[in-house]
Amino acid sequence: MIIAISGKGGVGKTLVSSLLIKELSKTGKDILAIDADPDSNLPEALGVDVDRTVGDVREELKKDTAQGKIPTGMNKWDILDYKIMASVIETPEFDLLVMGRPEGSGCYCAVNNMLRKIIENLSENYDLIIIDTEAGLEHLSRRTTQNVDVMLVVTDNSKRGMLTAHRIGDLAGELDIKFQDLYLILNRVRPKIEEEVVKKAQETGLEILGIVHEDEEVTEYDLEGKPLVELPDDSNTVKAVSGILSRILRE
Repeated sequence: MIIAISGKGGVGKTLVSSLLIKELSKTGKDILAIDADPDSNLPEALGVDVDRTVGDVREELKKDTAQGKIPTGMNKWDILDYKIMASVIETPEFDLLVMGRPEGSGCYCAVNNMLRKIIENLSENYDLIIIDTEAGLEHLSRRTTQNVDVMLVVTDNSKRGMLTAHRIGDLAGELDIKFQDLYLILNRVRPKIEEEVVKKAQETGLEILGIVHEDEEVTEYDLEGKPLVELPDDSNTVKAVSGILSRILRE
């Protein structure tokens, strides 16, 4: 199963991604976490140090090619594929691959094209793949996440967050991307205005899978730079994400 987490920047995609990985790690399944956001935050949330990204690998190969270091007749994708596999970080609970950003100028398209191929190549090696996508709609318009089984769209109570969620649902329909399930998760919801937020969220047309309430403990972890996976199991936020995961796996 491939689960992707999307939404506007700053709404809590990485929070949801990291806590899904925390909970899935308890199942004993083989898990691959992919940080596909060029503004990479997932490694810190998972408490993992990263020295090498897919963007780094690509830039190294470009330089080697320009300098004539690639032997004639060798398939560049085979070399790239090998180097990417070598850059997967293994931990006892999960593996992590960080897409990063190319060092050179230009758009992020090349790394996204690689991400599609990486997902195709690695999907058979893992029981579950969790993708923390780049913010916004680009992963859909480039069809980076077209092979995803479950798309979780995260929003807070902001108008822009809700609008992005609505657009993600609309664009998936326009591009005829058929996820098995497409859900909305409401994050940082204050209990006093929950009813109002839910009404606004229903206007996106997406099914609300779960609600994560505003949590001072999460704010403290963010301020101190502590990995979010170290939140205790009795944390309200951890319990909320655990409930969301249970509903996904029951589908």
